[in-house]
Amino acid sequence: MRILNVTQTYAPFLEFGGPPVKVRALSEALVQRGHQVTVLTADWGLESRFAGGADPGGTTRSPFGWRREENGVQAIYLPSWFRYRALSWNPAANRFARARLQNFDVIHIFGLYDFLGPAIAAVCRQRKLPYVVEPIGMFLPIVRNTWLKRRYHRTYGRAMIAGARFLIATSQQECDELAAAGIHRERIFLRRNGVDVPAMLPARGKFRSSQGIPLDAKLVLFLGRLSTKKSPDLLLEAFSMLPASGVGDDLRLVFAGPDESAMKVRLSQMAERLGVTSRVLFCEPLFDAAKWEAYRDADVFVLPSQNENFGNTALEAAAAGTPVVLTENCGVAPLLAGVAGLAVPHDATAISHAIEKLLTDPMLHAQLSAGCKETAAQLGWGEPAKKMESLYRYLVGAESRVS
Repeated sequence: MRILNVTQTYAPFLEFGGPPVKVRALSEALVQRGHQVTVLTADWGLESRFAGGADPGGTTRSPFGWRREENGVQAIYLPSWFRYRALSWNPAANRFARARLQNFDVIHIFGLYDFLGPAIAAVCRQRKLPYVVEPIGMFLPIVRNTWLKRRYHRTYGRAMIAGARFLIATSQQECDELAAAGIHRERIFLRRNGVDVPAMLPARGKFRSSQGIPLDAKLVLFLGRLSTKKSPDLLLEAFSMLPASGVGDDLRLVFAGPDESAMKVRLSQMAERLGVTSRVLFCEPLFDAAKWEAYRDADVFVLPSQNENFGNTALEAAAAGTPVVLTENCGVAPLLAGVAGLAVPHDATAISHAIEKLLTDPMLHAQLSAGCKETAAQLGWGEPAKKMESLYRYLVGAESRVS
């Protein structure tokens, strides 16, 4: 099949978090299954990523913007005329849709609150091309500009969602949220995310060495956007509650990820107020090998989000063999709880007790570490790609029957 994935952010712009990682992994898995996959995305400065100013192999100009091929996936980067956070205006989207959209069998739109998805969806509806929408946890406007997000739904989102053949949910939690918002359950397709583990995990100690953290220190890791939704402040409060006796005097908390809405400043002030500044470390966003080095060196990984449709970072940490503490509000919690980590309420005391348990009970830590390896072995991208393939085939078959 000829598949078009539409996403606001894509590799190599991994600083945007989970979406570009997910879309790349799923696209490459579908290519491995014999399909032709194109990704339509925004250009966030691709030329600035060219080493020494030279175009890397596989990168050429197209009538619509840069064209780059990697691991069998062709990506088209549309010029951005306007940028604000993860939002851009890409006028070439309409030109691409008029010229190329008919060449695809099915279109998969990832995310909400951008202009790219609605533009492509509108042409799909005009030409009666089947498309699906994967909200990637954005359907409920929980934090940041909720009024603008509601306006978006009224202006763009409602028509795009109404015209989609299916909405893709990545957890039962997200299914229930979509159904509660009025989406008929027969239009919701459940497909989990996967984890793309390196062929060889890095040796332990590299991340600690780069950050000046002693090898014998207990290390608690948060990796992700420093955003209100992910509740890093709740983790900091939980960390400050940990007793020095039993847990250990040399205890560190690392926040690794891009800052959002000056959260880092608020966390720094909070750490000073709680008297834990000397034990809290902030580092830049980590990608690829550096990310896996951090997972490997952590004693506990914590995902304290108030809401996550899935929670890829918790799954990645488990794949690296690091037990996790996550809130019950994370879609991935049922897959990890009691096997590779502990799921707790969205509460500082509960998070603190769970971290303390893992740091002071060697048998529990070893048991969950072993469970991490078993979980990772079962949660690759092969099965999710197979499920999407079956849905795409159903849609293509339905179209041919109507025609």
